[in-house]
Amino acid sequence: MKTIKVLFFMLFSMLGFAQNVEPAASPNTDDNSIYNTSGIEVKPEFPGGLNEFYKYIGKNYKTPNVKGLKGKVFVTFVIEKDGSLSDIKVIRDIGLGTGEEAIRVLKECPKWIPGEQNGQKVRVMYALPISIQLP
Repeated sequence: MKTIKVLFFMLFSMLGFAQNVEPAASPNTDDNSIYNTSGIEVKPEFPGGLNEFYKYIGKNYKTPNVKGLKGKVFVTFVIEKDGSLSDIKVIRDIGLGTGEEAIRVLKECPKWIPGEQNGQKVRVMYALPISIQLP
């Protein structure tokens, strides 16, 4: 595979993908709601920060060797209370297995430090567009 340039942008809110966050009077440890990162007290974090997450994706994402391949793969995922990723979905891809590769890389992703609301760990929705551009 040729060297690729993969750009990443974390979107901290996507309309229609997360529930509104309303502070609870008393935290519920059985709460399985999915929160939006913009409304929680402690946002989830990849070990080492977002730059390390970008490095992980860039190192592990394998792009098809197709000259002039260019476009974006949009994925969403939930960071669970234990830091694992679940519900990984490709919203849009550019074909040639680019969406499947994004799913593969995210399934193998190390655990995150989970988000918190009212002192309790919560599930949080993230969205990630991956820009691909080959010469």
